[in-house]
Amino acid sequence: MNSFTFTQATGVEAAVQEKTSHDGSAYIGGGTNLIDLMKENVARPTHLVGLKKLPLASIDNTPEGGLRLGALATNADTAYHPEVEKRYPLLSQAILAGASPQLRNMATNGGNLMQRTRCYYFYDLATPCNKREPGSGCSAINGYNRIHAILGTSESCIATHPSDMCVALAALEAVVRVSGPEGERTIPFADFHRLPGDTPDIDNNLKKGELITGLDLPKNGFSKNFSYLKLRDRTSYAFALVSVAAALELDGNTITEARLALGGVAHKPWRDTAAEALLKGQPTTVETFARAAAKVLEGAQGYGSNTFKIELAKRAIVRALKQATEMSQPVDDNAFMNSNP
Repeated sequence: MNSFTFTQATGVEAAVQEKTSHDGSAYIGGGTNLIDLMKENVARPTHLVGLKKLPLASIDNTPEGGLRLGALATNADTAYHPEVEKRYPLLSQAILAGASPQLRNMATNGGNLMQRTRCYYFYDLATPCNKREPGSGCSAINGYNRIHAILGTSESCIATHPSDMCVALAALEAVVRVSGPEGERTIPFADFHRLPGDTPDIDNNLKKGELITGLDLPKNGFSKNFSYLKLRDRTSYAFALVSVAAALELDGNTITEARLALGGVAHKPWRDTAAEALLKGQPTTVETFARAAAKVLEGAQGYGSNTFKIELAKRAIVRALKQATEMSQPVDDNAFMNSNP
């Protein structure tokens, strides 16, 4: 770990000014990802701006009837907040599927959005990685890539975004609130994270110095018919091979509104509005769900070790939609892994 200086900010404007006035600086909240990156010398900030004293940890109702999640509210406080559990259970379920209780007690909502990929090669300084060192190459494409992306990839990178929380936020159409040198603005969640293209080192569309201050959830939380399904190698403290956030509104056995987002398959949480459109007005049958799943995976590409994810994702989508329809609780993830090579 390299040496660095540290300043504890006491206000949002002060934090932004401190960040922009120091080259090579970084914000730090819970630090559950950044500290790991620093220990591995993957991230080498020369100055840290502490955020813990900023008044950004509350969870409040919005005038529009939604809910505003403070950027510094912990993942645990968010998942167990009565309003989140009642009105946005899909989000609560997704958060609790991630990390461990100890990490959720430290990790912040803003930090969850900012966490970086868990690609093996990204963490291995001895191997080329375009995310870590632009232009050096992508070791995963022709290497061992079992955990890697099958959607939205490029010749430069096939890394995946690791968050569970963000998959639910994508499905719920959250809005990210930020503050920066140019003032405050909002970013639709679909536009926050980026696909790799030829700049995989840039994970999101934040401008220089901008700080996440909160997340706005819309009024409709799909609290009646939802499911978060996470398929992984072990049942706790593991990142998703494939995860699915499914949310439906039903009129009897007919789907009137649908949301579908995937994790573990792309450089960003993957939402397919075309597949959602296929579900609207259709009956809640396995055949309907299978057509939507096929649409989502229409352009999927495997790279060898991860090719199994294409079929796994299709099956996971069908299963998640079926669970959302029936409001059944998720069963043992590993029972679904028998088809894996």
